[in-house]
Amino acid sequence: MDTVAENNAVTGDEKNIKGKLLEFHVKMKLRGYKDATIRLNQSALNTLINKGADLADSESVKKVISMQSWSGNRIRNVCNAYTSFLLYLGLTWEPPLYTVIRKIPFIPTEQEIDDLVAAAPHPLAPFLQLLKETAMRRGEAILIPWKDVDLERKIIMCNCPEKGSNTRIFSELSGKLLNMLNNLPRENDLLFGTATEGILKNQLCRTRQRLAFKLGNPRLTNIRFHTLRHWKATMLYHYKPDILEVAEFLGHKDLENTRLYIQLEKSLFKNLPNDQFMTKVAHSTEEACKLIEVGFEYVTGEYDDGGKIFRKRK
Repeated sequence: MDTVAENNAVTGDEKNIKGKLLEFHVKMKLRGYKDATIRLNQSALNTLINKGADLADSESVKKVISMQSWSGNRIRNVCNAYTSFLLYLGLTWEPPLYTVIRKIPFIPTEQEIDDLVAAAPHPLAPFLQLLKETAMRRGEAILIPWKDVDLERKIIMCNCPEKGSNTRIFSELSGKLLNMLNNLPRENDLLFGTATEGILKNQLCRTRQRLAFKLGNPRLTNIRFHTLRHWKATMLYHYKPDILEVAEFLGHKDLENTRLYIQLEKSLFKNLPNDQFMTKVAHSTEEACKLIEVGFEYVTGEYDDGGKIFRKRK
């Protein structure tokens, strides 16, 4: 079918297009697409309409895209959404050319993450701590049901992976995280109850802005939910440079998605000595437990003052 025939196959009537869009999104839901994917498609197609594109005319869509100062990533998302919509209508098009550049993500320090968690309200604080320790995506974490959480055995399962990832199980959870999760109210079957991604995102924006001003550290405003996934993966590779183990932890099926963290680790730690440690002294079993829960390991002791030395890589 040529372009003219394609354009004639679908009426340009705005009301009819909106009806087709609604049918398309319902069809995606019935076919099992994730809510995040459906929302992404809705947003992209609505943006095209708001910019003046006629979704019944692929040349109109191309013209609108060419007038935007969008990144290659944004153009890819919009083109993918429009391609899916046309396939639903039984049509095809020739997308415009674009270049996708994978930007180097911002990696905060652990102290900056801990500062943000400490300043965050509920339920944002336990949500951030969970992302920090498990590297889950926010959409995966928000869908965790209580039945996939075993606080007694210190286990959390990710059975709703996104982007075609593998399911995962996390067992090395800190006492800090377990206590935070144990204090969450059981409003429904979900771990984070009635909290939505939108509510948590608004809390994050307000908290990081307030904390950045209070601490005089504008870097905090760059921390997003996905930033914690990048941080965790980079640290995993730093402490144990095994790309297969990092890929398994993240749920990656393609190692190309994991190689980014090799590059990040080399860049972040190339100017640091191999053995830089923070040290702490514990004078009681309680103090020792608290240090172990935040990643310190026992080195040696006991000394005249009764202390035992623990260390953690910087």
